[in-house]
Amino acid sequence: MTKRHLAYLACAAALVASGCGATADSLPATPGTRTVRPGDSIQKAVDAAKPGDTILLAAGTYRESVRVTTSGLTLRGMGRSTVIAPADKAAANACAKAGNGICVEGTQGHPVTDTTIASLALTGFSKSGLWSTWTDRLTVRHVTAEKNKVWGIAQERSTRGVFLDNTARDNGDAGLFLANTVASEGGATDTKGAVIAHNRLQGNRIGVTVRRLRDLTVMSNDVSANCAGVFVVGDENRPRAGALTVSDNAIRQNNKSCPKTTRLPALQGSGIVLTGAENTLVTRNTITDHMGKSPLSGGIVLFRSMVGASNERNQITGNTVRRNAPADLVNGEAGKGNTFQGNTCGASKPAGLC
Repeated sequence: MTKRHLAYLACAAALVASGCGATADSLPATPGTRTVRPGDSIQKAVDAAKPGDTILLAAGTYRESVRVTTSGLTLRGMGRSTVIAPADKAAANACAKAGNGICVEGTQGHPVTDTTIASLALTGFSKSGLWSTWTDRLTVRHVTAEKNKVWGIAQERSTRGVFLDNTARDNGDAGLFLANTVASEGGATDTKGAVIAHNRLQGNRIGVTVRRLRDLTVMSNDVSANCAGVFVVGDENRPRAGALTVSDNAIRQNNKSCPKTTRLPALQGSGIVLTGAENTLVTRNTITDHMGKSPLSGGIVLFRSMVGASNERNQITGNTVRRNAPADLVNGEAGKGNTFQGNTCGASKPAGLC
């Protein structure tokens, strides 16, 4: 992990420590703080806000979608008791029309910067609970995203994001999804040190998907009861996906069964999967009790991408990988320079990797 990654984690931890345990009524009405209560419009408060303002959401259910285009804004609720759900009436803004709960949207060359979404729940949207694009230093913390039909929390075309202490469960695709872009092919984007840490990911198709990205850390997450735990996805485009770290995660019993899609075979029993990635460090993870008959089943699996791109120069080291079937370590290709060292495991395909 780089010093930059550690600096972002320290910064995010400081943010988490601020304001914990407060309620909407107990916080002072200081300049720059706008309080919204059920029945009020969150969108109106966001539209009236200036950089540096905090929008504080009282406990209750808000039936709307919220589009954030202002830098330096904090949108914060009271935890899981602050719920944002789909509107009962027709979609009112572009975020709602796209099927998302909260959208943080900049534009090319003009990203939304230093904005925070915190301490609220997003549930039941037809696409994503939270969607962000063209952002820099977006922080998403203590957000619960559940039962959204595609992604729980998703981001594209962005840099230096921090995703910390969130819960994503029972979403149709990935609980947490970070990509270069979802609308077109292309080489991997340098995230400049994005961090996905201390999240709980349960009951999704995939816990965490990192697609065509470089320079980020996935660490200390609790990942269970998905069809697959963590996917690092690349292909033949350049620059290639990789140059990232997956470390210190607890990944167990991701044995839910999911049907095949146009991009992936049927999934079941996958811990960590690398496809078409390079220079990725997978270390100090605990990966246990996976079982399935998918080509991608196993504890840690290296497999060619959907277009046949191989994994190259990845390091699989110092992991505890136990009771996974068909094997704890699976190298299902002939990629160059991949190394397996110092792992605690019982069986591998091919033999000799443990």
